[in-house]
Amino acid sequence: MTTRTHGMADAGRDEVGRRVLAAWDAFLAQATAADLSRPTRLPGWRVHDVCVHLGVWHDHAALADLVAGAHAGGSGAPPDVDAVNARVVGAHRDAARAEVLAALQRARQATADLLAREPAWLDTAPTMSTVGRLPLLGVVFAQCYELAVHGLDLQAAGAPAVAAEVLHSGLGALADVTGALAAACSITTRTTLATPDGGWSSAAGPDGWTLRAVPAGPVTGTGVEAAAPLLLEAAAGRTNPVAALARRRLVLHDLPGLLALAPIVHAAPGIPGGPVLQLAARTLGGAGGLLGRLRGR
Repeated sequence: MTTRTHGMADAGRDEVGRRVLAAWDAFLAQATAADLSRPTRLPGWRVHDVCVHLGVWHDHAALADLVAGAHAGGSGAPPDVDAVNARVVGAHRDAARAEVLAALQRARQATADLLAREPAWLDTAPTMSTVGRLPLLGVVFAQCYELAVHGLDLQAAGAPAVAAEVLHSGLGALADVTGALAAACSITTRTTLATPDGGWSSAAGPDGWTLRAVPAGPVTGTGVEAAAPLLLEAAAGRTNPVAALARRRLVLHDLPGLLALAPIVHAAPGIPGGPVLQLAARTLGGAGGLLGRLRGR
């Protein structure tokens, strides 16, 4: 019998926990030093709102819902993330600074509690994330991507810079989700996210997907290459990858290989990395200067 692989979930709780809790600690340090009233590059959102939607509140506990979903077998439909964000941010728009920071601390503690208390079998149990069914430990690891991107949002609004290790973990989470969705779409591929300091490679196929860190060096095969902040911002729709491609700040390797990943954009329209895959499709199709609407949050 073939054992199905599950990307970062195969690395185990210790490795996932180390990276995710370090990302939480770094984000909490940023938020504590930040002016929560400052506007961000997200239209209509202050630093306060970015922090609110990441927190745990009496009416919002995203991780608890994911754990419950894993216990129930991962059934149901993906949540409407934009509607959830709008509800939570609206409900806590006037929360005091101390309340917002406390909500972030609760979110960090909820992650630590899951890693310490939930049974081991739950790590690879599927749960319904915003982009489809993923193993629970993979969804926990995906927090690194969200914390890295929102850390860059806070940095752009005057907060301290995001640590290099947090950016690296965020890229790992992005590569892990890419591999998971490729496997779910029965795509056989190996894709590398490369930076001058190293990166991550995910390999997907009929038996699941694997994830490994790769050292700095030439990219072989399918991949996207840029500085870590630019890769994350392009994947999240914070910057236009067309301009970065034109200036050679972002390089696409093996366009046909990237185009083979296009079905995952249709399967999960809001996936991280969608703008870059759309760019690859347009570039290969000869319309390199055009790109559809980028995801806002």
